[in-house]
Amino acid sequence: MEEGSVKKKNFLVPEPALRRMPCYLAYLKLEHRRGSKYVSSTLIARDNGVDPTQVTKDLSYTGISGKTRVGYEVEPLIEALEGFLGFTQMDKAYLFGAGSLGTALLHDHGLVQYGLKIVAAFDVNPSVIGKEIGEVPIYHVDEFKNKKGHGIEIGILTVPTENAQSVAQMMIDNGIKAIWNFTPVRIVVPENIVIQNTSLYAHLAVMFNRLKELR
Repeated sequence: MEEGSVKKKNFLVPEPALRRMPCYLAYLKLEHRRGSKYVSSTLIARDNGVDPTQVTKDLSYTGISGKTRVGYEVEPLIEALEGFLGFTQMDKAYLFGAGSLGTALLHDHGLVQYGLKIVAAFDVNPSVIGKEIGEVPIYHVDEFKNKKGHGIEIGILTVPTENAQSVAQMMIDNGIKAIWNFTPVRIVVPENIVIQNTSLYAHLAVMFNRLKELR
């Protein structure tokens, strides 16, 4: 399948399926390291807490199908999932907000394994501007406008909540087309902008709530 057709097909895939696929991928990579050549949808489902028919449906989006009584061939399925999810091509990103969370992401070299490389970060704190964190240079946010036209379309938002909307708008006004938002604020963006919200606090709230039910 050509790279362009994969990207186009992704928009037809339900978001819950896209969220499950990286879990399948991690599971398959673990099985590959264990020496497994084939794995069934039943095993994938059992170890990922998903119904086997759901696994089959999710994996069908990649164009790969399993073999009767054998299952899926592990290595080709890994390659198909990585290509389908866009992990095999490297996209560059800017990070906005080099505080504690931003710094953690700058040190997370594992992002590169999933096709995302942070090439620069922006902040207003004089103590970090002009330095490098995780080999990524930190610039004053005003310098972002000078980098417009470099072809980078992804921005990671880790600024304080009170600045989230204004910084997001600045990002959009200067060429960012996709925002990975780590703030707890749900920012407003135009329809032609991709927004992915990842609130650590929301997941923390769910964990605390579930823990209370067990006590």
